Amino acid sequence: MSDNNDEDIQKPQDVTAQNISAKHSGKGKASCPANDAEAEDKLKVALKQKLEKLLSEHRDLDDVLERLSSDAHFDQLQRQRLKKRKLSLKDEIIRLRGRILPDIIA
Repeated sequence: MSDNNDEDIQKPQDVTAQNISAKHSGKGKASCPANDAEAEDKLKVALKQKLEKLLSEHRDLDDVLERLSSDAHFDQLQRQRLKKRKLSLKDEIIRLRGRILPDIIA
């Protein structure tokens, strides 16, 4: 019978210890799964908005580069800078797509 009493006493102490460690670890209150899901949804929406903005800028740069190449007197240095910017945008687009839809190996 004393074993059951020991277990009953230890359970509340464990819960208290978890609460104390959570407060001291900077987490504060235990997070609710609904709040985590809501925060994750907000993050995905923000990432998708940024992705759309980057895709639009990438398309715009494509158009500018096409117009520059059709011009007989285009600036090579300007063209190189635009291409470099376009490549950096492409890298950022790939990174954001990976965050939105992670490549999970099943």
